[in-house]
Amino acid sequence: MATETPPPPVTFPTRYWHALEDGRLQCDVCPRECRLHEGQRGLCYVRGREGDEVVLYTYGRSSGFCIDPIEKKPLNHFLPGSSVLSFGTAGCNLACKFCQNWDMSKSREMDTLADAAMPERLAETAVELGCRSIAFTYNDPVIFLEYAIDVAKACRPLGVKTVAVSAGYINDEPRREFFPYMDAANIDLKAFSESFYHKVCGGHLQNILETLEYIAHETDVWLELTTLLIPGENDSDNELDAMTRWVVEKLGADVPMHFTAFHPDWKMQDNLPTPPETLTRARQIAMGNGVRYAYTGNVHDVTGGSTFCPGCHEMVIERDWYQLGFWGVTPAGCCHACGANIAGVFEAEPGSWGPRRVPVRLLR
Repeated sequence: MATETPPPPVTFPTRYWHALEDGRLQCDVCPRECRLHEGQRGLCYVRGREGDEVVLYTYGRSSGFCIDPIEKKPLNHFLPGSSVLSFGTAGCNLACKFCQNWDMSKSREMDTLADAAMPERLAETAVELGCRSIAFTYNDPVIFLEYAIDVAKACRPLGVKTVAVSAGYINDEPRREFFPYMDAANIDLKAFSESFYHKVCGGHLQNILETLEYIAHETDVWLELTTLLIPGENDSDNELDAMTRWVVEKLGADVPMHFTAFHPDWKMQDNLPTPPETLTRARQIAMGNGVRYAYTGNVHDVTGGSTFCPGCHEMVIERDWYQLGFWGVTPAGCCHACGANIAGVFEAEPGSWGPRRVPVRLLR
């Protein structure tokens, strides 16, 4: 039976690199600063040296497209109930041992990239499918930032929003180019200790914190955070207390935090899954430290998944997994009961996409 042959890799020129005195080229997109001889690729695998420049190999190519509920990113305060056209490429610039999307993020095979779409076509497809936004997800968009930025540029005239689901591991100059093109971001704050980032992720915490402060204070991007809690690794009361205090002090009390359950995967299959009570404990610590919107994820927990007014504590958005129920946000973005402001990006009516996940194949 005949199968469709994926298009050959296309090299796209990049500009975040410089030449070293020893003849190598240093990629300057992220703190790894990979130093490349001819023909070498960085750890992310999608940026590499071809001749006298560093190029991107995944421009216009994807590991697949899917329509998701926006709550799956997870974003609970950005166009609730709407559908989002999601896609990723291959590779990643972190080396998380618990990666839930390792088949794509750790891929070293360009044949993984079976779908192709140039930015204009992708934006038009989102409109045709009724998606309010496009999400760069499954692997980290900072490694294909040129492609993501061009998609965002194509989306804006059509009224389609763009969402970055990222670990935020990116240097300052490319950070300042990339995020202003995004309308919303969910950043994985994987832990609040340098030892965890170094040992489990192969990265550094400080850079992530700098990215978060930049987004919160120097852009108009709607920001939410996710922390996957791994028993015995990043779920202690002391670490959760320090993390949530830092979020309130440095980012603000209105930044939603999602505490999600770990399921054994990739190189941490011997670790235990996260008990639901751990997520509830994390949510309580966060709210006790002033976080106004704290959520549990990857578990069935209507209370932990729903939004409550920070003023009167009445429910304003009911969620059962990714299904919206009661809606108590007024068209002005306020609580139906007391009139307090509910932080977020809301439309007059919630979306009605529900929990569906629909794979999409784009025609070239």
